[in-house]
Amino acid sequence: MTASLLSLLAAAPTRIDPLELFLDADIVVQAVMVGLLLASVWVWTIIVSFSLRMGKLERGSREFEGDFWDAEEFDSLTTGRARKDLPSARVAAAGLGEWKRSTQHPPVDRDGTRQRLASAMESQAAKEADDLSERLNFLATVGSVAPFVGLFGTVWGIMNSFFQIGMQESSSLAVVAPGIAEALFATAIGLFAAIPAVIAYNRFSHRVNRYEARLQRFADKFHSALSRELDKA
Repeated sequence: MTASLLSLLAAAPTRIDPLELFLDADIVVQAVMVGLLLASVWVWTIIVSFSLRMGKLERGSREFEGDFWDAEEFDSLTTGRARKDLPSARVAAAGLGEWKRSTQHPPVDRDGTRQRLASAMESQAAKEADDLSERLNFLATVGSVAPFVGLFGTVWGIMNSFFQIGMQESSSLAVVAPGIAEALFATAIGLFAAIPAVIAYNRFSHRVNRYEARLQRFADKFHSALSRELDKA
């Protein structure tokens, strides 16, 4: 008996093998794991691409705003192809477009023009923020749903383990432990997908809000400049 026990201990795994847990799991649990892993890959793709995009936009906006206030002719800065890809340039273009429409036929309604300028640029700034945060919805969805999907896989795996108890008419830990370990692995993958998604969503949402505030400040400053031009007219 002692020799048999020693042989069992020697044959027992000394660490968790994720691949073996996946291969030995029930087909339903495997499907849950694959879905969560794909979600995790997509989450990290969004994290990397969004970080690069926001960094590029922030640098481009700083450069554009610096050139914009130093320029004598604003139109030339908002019509270039590279500039059109910048939210700051599109906000400025919205203001300039409304300015031209409102001032091309005198007499000019100064108060009405000021209101329309503010509305046009504020709407464009909000649209830019909405476009930036659109892809973040997937992060929020994964962060809230992935743990429950993993829990579903765990519940299914535990149900299968109890079924094995009934089939083998044995409640030995050796019978149920592998199935429970495989089931709990599904929850672990769910958390692996959800935790980065939640952290990234909160961080990026704050970053988008901060960028929107920057656009609003730029719009307010441009509105003040155009308002002074109205006073001269």
